Amino acid sequence: MSKIIEIKNLKKSYGDTKAVDDLSFCVKKGELFAFLGVNGAGKSTTINIMCGSLLKDGGEVFIDGEEFDGKDAKVLTKLGVVYQNSVLDKQLTVYDNLRFRASLYKIEGKEFEARLNELDELLVISDVLKRPLGKLSGGQRRRVDIARALIQKPQILVLDEPTTGLDPKTRSIVWEAINRLRREENLTVFLTTHYMEEASEADYVVIIDAGKIIAQGTPLELKNAYTGDFITVYGVKEEEVAKLGRSYEKVRDGWRIMVKDTKEATALISANPQLFVDWEVHKGKMDDVFLSATGKSLAGGGV
Repeated sequence: MSKIIEIKNLKKSYGDTKAVDDLSFCVKKGELFAFLGVNGAGKSTTINIMCGSLLKDGGEVFIDGEEFDGKDAKVLTKLGVVYQNSVLDKQLTVYDNLRFRASLYKIEGKEFEARLNELDELLVISDVLKRPLGKLSGGQRRRVDIARALIQKPQILVLDEPTTGLDPKTRSIVWEAINRLRREENLTVFLTTHYMEEASEADYVVIIDAGKIIAQGTPLELKNAYTGDFITVYGVKEEEVAKLGRSYEKVRDGWRIMVKDTKEATALISANPQLFVDWEVHKGKMDDVFLSATGKSLAGGGV
C-alpha cells in the first residue's frame, strides 16, 4: 500500500513553545489513520500545516508523492478538511454555501447538481438545503461540513474531531458515509477524535504529546504493548477469585481478572476449569492505551 501522506521532521513553535517538535509519520492510501493527543499536543497545528492554512518552521510535507508548501492548488484539491468549527457562512443557505464551494473547483451547473445528489445520498442533506446554515442543529451542520469537504471528490478526508457532541443517529450517518467512501473510492481518512471506540476501528494510530510521537501502531499492537488482557468470570464467589492471586475487580454479574496477555489467560483458565465455566476474555480498551502511554485523560480540543 503506497504512502499518500508523509510528514518528515515537521517543526512549529509559538515563542518558546514547541507545538510540533521534529514530527515524522506517514499515512497509507485508503487507510483510516487516527491521530490522537490531549489538548495542546499538536494535533490541530499539524493538520493546519498539512492542509496549507499554517506555515511550518521546518520539515517536509508530501501529499500523494508531491512536496507541499501549503500553496499548490493541485495538491489542495486532493484534500477535503472538516475542521472542529464550521468554516461555512451561517447567513447563507446550505445550497448556496455548497454551490459557492463547488465553484472554487469549477464544479457548476449540471455537474454541481449531480454531485449534490450524490452527497445527499451519502449524508441526507436534501431537507436542509434551503435553510440558512446558522439555523441548523449541530448534527445537521456537521453533515453539511462533511459535504463541503467532499464536494470535489478528494483523495484524503481530514476529520478534526468530526463527531464531538453529535447524537448517536448523526454519528451513525457520518460513519456510514465515511466507510462507504473508503470501500467504494479507496478514500484515505485522517482522523483526530476523543471517542476511543472510533480510534479502535483505525488501521493505524499515532499518539502524540508535546508535539512528539510517544506511541504508534495498529490498535491491536498498542493494546498488546500498553494494556493487558482481562478475563471476566461469572457465577463465582469472590473468595474463589481471590485464591488465584491475581488483581481483580467487581463488575456487573461477575469479576474482572487482569492477565498479561491471551497466552497467560489461556493457561489460567486451563489450570482452573472448575472456576471458569462461564467466562470471556477481552483486550484492554484504547482508553487504557492512551492513559498508559500519556499518563493523561483525553479531553476535547487541540493546539
